[in-house]
Amino acid sequence: MMKRILFAFFLFLSLISCNSASKREEEIAKVNVDFKIIRFDRLFAEASPQDLPQLKKEFPYLFPKQFSDSVWIDKMKDTIQLEINREVEKKYPDFSESEDEFYALFQHIKFYFPDFEAPDVITVTSEVDYKNKTIYTGDYLFVSLDTYLGEDHKFYIGIVEYFKRNFTKDQIVPDAANSIAEKYVPRAKSRTFLANMIYYGKLLYLKDIWLPELSSWRKMGYTQEQWQFAENNEEMIWRYFVDNELIFDTDSNLAPRFLYPAPFSKFYLSLDAETPDRLGQYIGWQMVKSYMDKNEVSISQMLQADADTIFNNANYKPKK
Repeated sequence: MMKRILFAFFLFLSLISCNSASKREEEIAKVNVDFKIIRFDRLFAEASPQDLPQLKKEFPYLFPKQFSDSVWIDKMKDTIQLEINREVEKKYPDFSESEDEFYALFQHIKFYFPDFEAPDVITVTSEVDYKNKTIYTGDYLFVSLDTYLGEDHKFYIGIVEYFKRNFTKDQIVPDAANSIAEKYVPRAKSRTFLANMIYYGKLLYLKDIWLPELSSWRKMGYTQEQWQFAENNEEMIWRYFVDNELIFDTDSNLAPRFLYPAPFSKFYLSLDAETPDRLGQYIGWQMVKSYMDKNEVSISQMLQADADTIFNNANYKPKK
């Protein structure tokens, strides 16, 4: 009898939560955002040296003054650049699908942060600068399309696998969301492992509410198998951090072990090669979610809360 009562209670709570989320999405769908998609990559690819003055006039921020016109004219003729242009055009003859995804992303951001103004999205090429795939300046969001040609593309030979797996079209908008989230999340003031986990947890929390239809594993930049490992082993991961007294440790080596992109996380155990990287980010995300679920605080208050406040009030319990 008690089991039935509990089941009915949790079902009721679930229905309330779903209904609330549905109403919120209805409100978000009414939010108006205005922005342009500018295919600068195509404009530059089709331009001749005679067109350069007009391009510079329209896009002065893309032509640093320290470079003479000869640099850009040479680039127009460069065989590698010409091949990049062809491959990008082949992959992205149309950008309307991504435009719809950007529209939904910007609607969600403006709903939660009313002062947000949607930036113009400017597609560029960057000679595969994969450490700057998307850049958000406030007025503009730059997307380097030559870093999203597919993980097996010939341009990426020699780049490590854990970077390449996210060189795909479906990571454009999650990457853009992360670039924008970085403007809202203050950098960690403390050097502790906890503070850095919480910093990444806040970024992922914003991506989560801004991209509600997206799978959690894509928000993390994981494969489905990697996400499953993190979920299935959450308690073990947390227990390792606690038992080895890593939570308040300030060892700088913890970041490359558990927070930065890598082949795998480094527990220094025999199972390391089976683990996904960035498991510290995953735990930070779960902690922030727990904090928001169990405390009546606004998103702005959460973003300004320090790591100790979130840790002490999250009552975080890993899934078993």
